[in-house]
Amino acid sequence: MTVLELKESRVNISDDANGLVHELAERICVLAKEAINARNQFTIALSGGTTPKALYELLATPEYSGRINWEKVLVFLGDERCVPHNHPDSNFGMAKAAWLSKVNIPPSNVFATEGQDKDPEQAAKHYEESIRRAFGVHSDFPVFDLVLLGLGPDGHTASLFPDSAALGQKQRIFVANFSPKMQAWRMTLTFPAINHARNIAFLVSGSSKAAIIDDIFHSQTKKYPAQFVQPDNGKLEWYMDRAAAASLSGG
Repeated sequence: MTVLELKESRVNISDDANGLVHELAERICVLAKEAINARNQFTIALSGGTTPKALYELLATPEYSGRINWEKVLVFLGDERCVPHNHPDSNFGMAKAAWLSKVNIPPSNVFATEGQDKDPEQAAKHYEESIRRAFGVHSDFPVFDLVLLGLGPDGHTASLFPDSAALGQKQRIFVANFSPKMQAWRMTLTFPAINHARNIAFLVSGSSKAAIIDDIFHSQTKKYPAQFVQPDNGKLEWYMDRAAAASLSGG
């Protein structure tokens, strides 16, 4: 693995996608232990997608599942598609099948959205209320121990798409967001909620992401939603394979 310090973030470059998910799984185990020791719980917001699915499947194996005190873990969604949870596109459905149903986490520690396929805006409000109750915050933003993020081919992250209304949201934690390009509703954490996290980790794999990674790390202008992920006080890490990191020194 190659480790770089670029743009106030730590970039971990593995030989392939399998390597990057192993590196991040190790990091999650360390962060969980540290958070539980310090605050008696570990809070994580999940990403959807192919690479996160491989990560979740790895975390469900005995090698990793036995290293985490699941009684102290609270799991949230970083974003969700507006479909039923049993739909193939559901982020929650994927995370549950790949990971959460295979470890000894109390059901009450897993926070799923409700009604997202019927009324996205109302469902987002209810989910935000659930997050506030879980963290015991009323007007402040919660501080997640870890937010997992992916990177879309248009530079979106979570469900914060180019030219979408949620990009400018400053007050809310979790909102419904309409994607003009896809003509579809999603629900997502907002930038302030993400940027309050103690740790943020991007998972990026494949040569199709190389050009956008080049732009993100070398362009002087911010033209992608992912570039607005800038932790207030936390740490930002990138986990990439060499195909995605081709433009970076050591990639």
